[in-house]
Amino acid sequence: MSKQYPIGKLGTPWCTDEKQAWYQQQKIQRSYQTNVVSKIEGLRGICTVEEYGVLAYEAGNYRLFALKNKQFDPQRPTIVVTGGVHGYETSGVMGALAFAERYIEQFSNQYNFVILPCISPWGFETINRWNPEAIDPNRSFYANSPAAESRLAMEYIAAYDGDIVAHIDLHETTNTDNSEFRPALAARDGKVNHNWNIPDGFYLVGHTQKPVPDFQRTIIEKVQKVTHIADADENGQLIGVDMEQFGVINYDGTELGLCMGMTDAPFVTTTEVYPDSQNTTSEECNNGQVASILGVLAYLSNRN
Repeated sequence: MSKQYPIGKLGTPWCTDEKQAWYQQQKIQRSYQTNVVSKIEGLRGICTVEEYGVLAYEAGNYRLFALKNKQFDPQRPTIVVTGGVHGYETSGVMGALAFAERYIEQFSNQYNFVILPCISPWGFETINRWNPEAIDPNRSFYANSPAAESRLAMEYIAAYDGDIVAHIDLHETTNTDNSEFRPALAARDGKVNHNWNIPDGFYLVGHTQKPVPDFQRTIIEKVQKVTHIADADENGQLIGVDMEQFGVINYDGTELGLCMGMTDAPFVTTTEVYPDSQNTTSEECNNGQVASILGVLAYLSNRN
């Protein structure tokens, strides 16, 4: 258990004043326009770029973008890639953009791609897990969502839902999960915080309602060629959850309101990269995210 979070009273959920105090502590640390939007604009030659909404926040208006392959064919199955649901998880954003740059044209004769590279741009700029209202977008993918980030993404993706064969959501697990984000979550909800063991390496979170072990295994095998896979801790778990197989745990993505649960796709997973490891680099983390998408493609191709 970590020390008491500096905002709020132990055992008492936050009200408006505490949430505002938390918001006032957040600072812009990097530019969404420079680091993300400029890269999206640079992909217009090979991708169709669509704006699917605007987040109007005190810090400014954030335009939300989706990338699609130019040869979009309704007769082909669609693969959804999402990144930056938690804005601080950098490799998810950069990995989604890197995949589009390197591979979207190569596979467009087989699949359609819908890529939402940065669902939470304010979180990206402030290196944050929540949105300005202290809401976690990755617990908010459900009807009448209180998080605009989640709601706008769901509304956009809904147009493709019947054709989506796979959805991969790109994430990271970082040391700040224990130093900041889990303590803040416990304080916000008036609960006692219990940190988890941070896995050293890449792992996947499958969906308990559609786990498809072979699908998860194919992705792990592809990523293993790029970066190391996390081993189970002394309890045979990752982040407090029992292992399903090497490098894989399962969550009920629908019940928890996770991004990976927002479609009816039969093949879904969430990646978790560990950028704070001494055994990896930021480039390797980005490449691990790209490899995970290639793993999805490898599995689907072997199925056909």
